[in-house]
Amino acid sequence: MSAAANWVARIAPPDAIKQLIGAGLHPLLARVCAARGISSPEELAHEPDRLVAPERMHNLLRMAQILADAIAAGKKLLIVADYDADGATACAVGLRALRAFGAAVDYLVPNRFEYGYGLTPEIVRLAHEVKQPDILITVDNGIASIDGVDEANRLGLEVLITDHHLPGDALPQARCIINPNQPGCGFPSKSLAGVGVMFYLMLALRAELRSRGAFGTGTGPKLAALLDLVALGTIADVVRLDQNNRILVHQGLERIRAGRVQPGVDALLRVAGRDPRRAAAYDLAFVVAPRLNAAGRLADMAVGIECLATDDAARAGAIAAELDRLNRERRALEAEMQASALAAIESRDYGDSASLCLFDPTWHPGVVGIVAARIKDRFHRPTIAFARSGEDEIRGSGRSIRALNLRDALDLTAKRHPRLLARFGGHAAAAGLTLRESDFSAFTAAFEQTVQQLLTPADLDRRIETDGSLPTAHATLEAADALETEVWGQGFPAPRFDDQFEVAEQRVVGERHLKLKLARDGRKFDAMLFGHNEPLPRAIRAAYRFGINEFNGARNLQLTIEYWHSI
Repeated sequence: MSAAANWVARIAPPDAIKQLIGAGLHPLLARVCAARGISSPEELAHEPDRLVAPERMHNLLRMAQILADAIAAGKKLLIVADYDADGATACAVGLRALRAFGAAVDYLVPNRFEYGYGLTPEIVRLAHEVKQPDILITVDNGIASIDGVDEANRLGLEVLITDHHLPGDALPQARCIINPNQPGCGFPSKSLAGVGVMFYLMLALRAELRSRGAFGTGTGPKLAALLDLVALGTIADVVRLDQNNRILVHQGLERIRAGRVQPGVDALLRVAGRDPRRAAAYDLAFVVAPRLNAAGRLADMAVGIECLATDDAARAGAIAAELDRLNRERRALEAEMQASALAAIESRDYGDSASLCLFDPTWHPGVVGIVAARIKDRFHRPTIAFARSGEDEIRGSGRSIRALNLRDALDLTAKRHPRLLARFGGHAAAAGLTLRESDFSAFTAAFEQTVQQLLTPADLDRRIETDGSLPTAHATLEAADALETEVWGQGFPAPRFDDQFEVAEQRVVGERHLKLKLARDGRKFDAMLFGHNEPLPRAIRAAYRFGINEFNGARNLQLTIEYWHSI
């Protein structure tokens, strides 16, 4: 099976382009931003004072008061974190800020292989027995933890939930919940990551403590020092980069480039051979986040949290080296699992299936999410990959295409087949679920039926969006530098251009990639096609990114091909 592709050029309103150029933007950046709905330079402003005001988040000030009271009373706080990069950064932000505020705070991160996701009753009992806290604070989880909160209430533990995932039909009976996506919350940045929610809580808590005179004549700890962690978690969780999130990421990247960076983030960049002074959103997404996530996938995310929470540069470096080793192990596992997944698809007749559900009892449960993402990208189908997680129990991780809200699709499947899914949760693009191994075939059929009803055949065609042709007059270092001033990511995609080229030269490098010379309009461009080592035809149409390759102090233009076909 394969996915057809529709190449679509984004439309950039001429009036918006003119206004942005008039405000001083490079013409190419103006055109790209106008195609993303930007019509005024104010929408691109990155100043911290343009962040949405904390008081607009429902329950935020109330939770800050609860925490201020708890700190004053010397109560023991315990952060219950999620095991991905968003959860780890949110936990580290909470630990660093609360300790600076004088709180007695510790953390617990569930081992995904033993306890699964969220504040489960088992995690609550473990926290109660081992850590003996007075208050549990969830980060990047908890909005669906009805049973876990009930268990905490039974044990006399207060629960404060900080989350950003979509809620179910009912909310947990926690003492207080902050979540921009909960009913009744008017906070406009609904795409705030878990680390962003925690950062906002710490801003509100500092303001509350300041009003109580907790810092004497001072203003309290500088929370801007945590923005590199906020930027990392926001990019890693692939949330939509609305203006609020772009401000958070921009400010974090500025601090990293200026050397005002947490030792752990610095160490994770350096262990991968990246220069923090040139850090970009790409480095956070594809260099730092995978190494941090490797801990949660193969070992224990406590390792990652310790890397982000320590002030000891030597210790951070040692942990980063271990995370780098785990990431190499993760890549090897992923390659094996992806090969077996492709073999399974080839051996089965999926025909016109609108979804792909895959299970192999030998697969590693910590890597199925990456495999699902790779298969989804290849076939442009909502994909769920399952691994064995217990006796007659399998746990799946799913990734979806833009046209399908995966959590809603699972919710509809669960309502139609009430005893099929043991539990599930997530959001539009990614979700997790658990079911009996004996029900895998029944779930596959039920999920396929749901997806067939929610999607049209056109939805299953790959949509390759570009910014049209790159004028050769704008193929300059100056233009590439201008594009790098913006924060690109989910919902605010990096510029991608679409042109026809003559393939003048090509050779394989690193056994897996093509290094190219592409000719167009009398100019030749260096280009790379990663993950492809077969010769290209003489003439191609390519969708590509345009940037700068730095090597031995020299800066040269380079095109990175993302899609191509012969012409």
